[in-house]
Amino acid sequence: MVSATQAQAAGMVALPSDQILHIARVDAERAYRDLSGYRITLVLQTDGWHVDYELVNPDLNGGGPHYVIDPATGVIHSKRYEQ
Repeated sequence: MVSATQAQAAGMVALPSDQILHIARVDAERAYRDLSGYRITLVLQTDGWHVDYELVNPDLNGGGPHYVIDPATGVIHSKRYEQ
């Protein structure tokens, strides 16, 4: 795992986490509409920001969206929906 501070020290300028969360949320709301039942995790790794939506209630079937977002441009490199 690479922190934002480590990424910046290595010469990579990372977008702030709140901007990355906004990018993911806009896309996720298009597919899921209501995201209130999900816990969000955000981690900056070497391949980009990983944003994962996991169901809060473990008794429910399905899951949420998962993203890898470019830390410099905010482009979504990959996304996977679990419904």
